[in-house]
Amino acid sequence: MSDASPTSDPADTLVPVTVLTGFLGAGKTTLLNHILTAEHGRKYAVVINEFGELGVDNDLVVDADEEVFEMNNGCICCTVRGDLIRILGSLMKRRNKFDGIIIETTGLADPAPVAQTFFADEDVRAKTRLDAVITVVDALNFLQTLKESPEAHQQIAFADVIILNKTDLVDEAQLKAVEDAIRKLNAFAPIHKAQKGNVKLTDVMDVGGFDLQRTLSAVPDFLENTHHHHEEDVNSISLTLKTPLDAGRFQMWISALLQEKGTDILRTKGILNFEGQPDRFAFQAVHMMADGNSIGPWKEGEAKESRLVFIGRNLNRPQLRRGFESCAVS
Repeated sequence: MSDASPTSDPADTLVPVTVLTGFLGAGKTTLLNHILTAEHGRKYAVVINEFGELGVDNDLVVDADEEVFEMNNGCICCTVRGDLIRILGSLMKRRNKFDGIIIETTGLADPAPVAQTFFADEDVRAKTRLDAVITVVDALNFLQTLKESPEAHQQIAFADVIILNKTDLVDEAQLKAVEDAIRKLNAFAPIHKAQKGNVKLTDVMDVGGFDLQRTLSAVPDFLENTHHHHEEDVNSISLTLKTPLDAGRFQMWISALLQEKGTDILRTKGILNFEGQPDRFAFQAVHMMADGNSIGPWKEGEAKESRLVFIGRNLNRPQLRRGFESCAVS
């Protein structure tokens, strides 16, 4: 685990990486094409992962000027993770040719190991930042998929942003049922409704996966919403602490917690107020892999408090709260 004490590493020098996930047929490639053809004046390098020896997704991506890399015969979350690291390393040598990287995973992928790549490999971590995991949901088939596929649960739980696609194919009652099912697995990720992946680019690109302020702007009461139902034991717990944190104590506590419970904790993210540090500190972890950096001064009128969110299974709220509170400056 990297040191969770503040550093002077400016996040804006790192290449933003967007991960597109979602179950088979949800509309990931359609959303990707929408991003690539929109008028934003930016260039993206695209990495596509398919499961199978014969790749077709590459042919489905619009003929934009972007560089497209294809990884076949394996799932991005296991056998070809080394390939992903090599491709990212190769891309960094041509850093001046693009503004960001988009990774489209196979519909069968668990996003956790993909996200871990951006923490586990030092070269990748030094040059890129995981901007957000975008999960595309097929409104028509999602409830059935949820019953049959553990991957669908992981994809929702891991999402920073959820695109509820194909909303034109369902009625209001089914739409509400889908949203309720999503909220049971992920209580705070913004949900954007779409048809054929047609969403505002500001909803999916440069969303700042670290920044809880964006979540608060989309779901203002999520820190107060402590009654999260869950399926398959996946739920989220939000903690707030007004007293400044001792950076050393927090480092010791979070390291021990993730070592002991990291297999159950899918994601941890937060904005922290360390004593003696003028800047906000953004903390994020995927299972046992953790990272963090300073993200600039507190905004005028913003409550100078620490907020930490856990998403996972078998989470013990009182235990997590006691541990977090133990990091407060005496």
